[in-house]
Amino acid sequence: MTDVGAEVPWRRLDGRMLVVAPMQHVVRLLPLLVILLFTGRGDPVRLWITLGITVALVVLGLVRWKTTRYRITPDRVELHSGWVRRQRRSVPRDRLRTVDVTSTLLHRVFGLGVLHVRGASHASADHHGLKLDAVSVAEAGRLRRELLQSSPAPGGVGGRTPGPDQAANAPGAPGAPGEVLSGDGRHGDHRHSRVLSVLRWPWIRFAPLTTSALAGTGVLIAAVWNVVSELGVRPRDLPFAADFEQRVLGAAIWLTVGFLALALLVVAVLGALLMFTERWWGYRLTRDDEGTLRVHRGLLTRRSLSVAGNRLRGVLVSEPLLLRAGRGAQTRVLATGLGRGSQGGALQPPASRSETHALAALVAGEPVERSTLAPLRRHPRRALWRRLTRAVGPALVVCAAGWTVASTVAGWSWLGPLTTALAALAVPLALDRYRNLGHLLTDRHLVTRWGGLHRRTVVLERSGVIGWRLRQSVFQRRVGLVTVEAVTAAGDGGYRVTDVTAADGVALAAAVTPSVLADLRRSAPPGAEEAPGDLAAQCAGRGPQERLDHR
Repeated sequence: MTDVGAEVPWRRLDGRMLVVAPMQHVVRLLPLLVILLFTGRGDPVRLWITLGITVALVVLGLVRWKTTRYRITPDRVELHSGWVRRQRRSVPRDRLRTVDVTSTLLHRVFGLGVLHVRGASHASADHHGLKLDAVSVAEAGRLRRELLQSSPAPGGVGGRTPGPDQAANAPGAPGAPGEVLSGDGRHGDHRHSRVLSVLRWPWIRFAPLTTSALAGTGVLIAAVWNVVSELGVRPRDLPFAADFEQRVLGAAIWLTVGFLALALLVVAVLGALLMFTERWWGYRLTRDDEGTLRVHRGLLTRRSLSVAGNRLRGVLVSEPLLLRAGRGAQTRVLATGLGRGSQGGALQPPASRSETHALAALVAGEPVERSTLAPLRRHPRRALWRRLTRAVGPALVVCAAGWTVASTVAGWSWLGPLTTALAALAVPLALDRYRNLGHLLTDRHLVTRWGGLHRRTVVLERSGVIGWRLRQSVFQRRVGLVTVEAVTAAGDGGYRVTDVTAADGVALAAAVTPSVLADLRRSAPPGAEEAPGDLAAQCAGRGPQERLDHR
């Protein structure tokens, strides 16, 4: 019998990668070169060390190019690399989950892209995926099409073809919603694609309300400060520094603090706007005729994420506190093998709440009123008391400590009122967390919502649930509540339904995966009827089964 894999020829990376890798290191060296050329300051030893590293990178890049080979057989993706330490990596094609293409500015100048192929998340580290750095843009597009076609997707996203009304209401599409494009020429894709969403610049108002943009701003400020330090510039040496210091020392403390807070806020907002522009420039979400979702975005670094339709397991609507206060949200896809390393599964930049829920419903293949905006089943009032005690109890302890310090330490009288205000905020926070609790079981999906500071709404396909985790703490058992977590191979690996009655939690698990609970009950020893709030008794089928309707 002929080995089909042996007949497939090996291929090399693009030769232009020999220029890109050293140039990436030289770009990092540019601030130091500018300092030495125009100021004469800086550490020349560091410059020579960096130049030596650059030469070494050229040599190592040549060795890597000579020793790296890859090929795609009918059943595997293979990558051989290394000279001193040889590596042989092989990923079965039926285990592939996502294919990403990333192109930095230098890669784009030379017409190259980095192809990331990721397999199942529970695979071993050596077989989780591989990276081809770098191949031509045309080759990256061809490889992506070839790999994603290895497992044909169902007719629609998540195994269901959206109706014409849903396709026509795709949020943010240019011109006529649901516009059909003939492929994506930027990455060599020429299949028909339907536009689901494109960038709308009014969304930029949500950029300062995201923690990721603020964190990126902090990184930029640190980089600028590092360059200033290399220049040897001290703030006190600036011409206006002395006058500014005198004005600050002569002003009231509240005015100084307010000015510094305002300056920091302005810098953070400007940085967030710049980060949003770089990340989401040219954003477009499409779905081709095989059900594959593709996200294209990025200004300096172009990113392209492709998720096969038969890998989709649901969607998540994320609403951090600041973003929720601005009536915004963000949609993320839940797909097998897709984790934080694959751009976090973001399908859309932070957008208005209505557009976010519309896109989530479109991807899930359900109407909005049956998905992320569905009227969810309320959890018992006992869950409210748990949130009140867990929020107010620690807050009262902190408040008591604050008043103790305020009454005994001079100059700390403000601490008592501050901790009292924080304790008062604990009550509305607990009420909000309870209002956000809820779940619903539809014909195709499990919908669950939880969180206060960060509210999440998950629409998970019932067919994607592979098991359950049922947890009951000592305090939950006293009030007859339980936390049920649906285990899945997608996203974070599990999504919870918090603080439901023990009977309702077991009924929910039994409705989604009847065989799991049936096996558990058959293995449980017979015994007397136990309290209805006892999780072990409910799983074993003993005790009053006051189940809610989970059809």
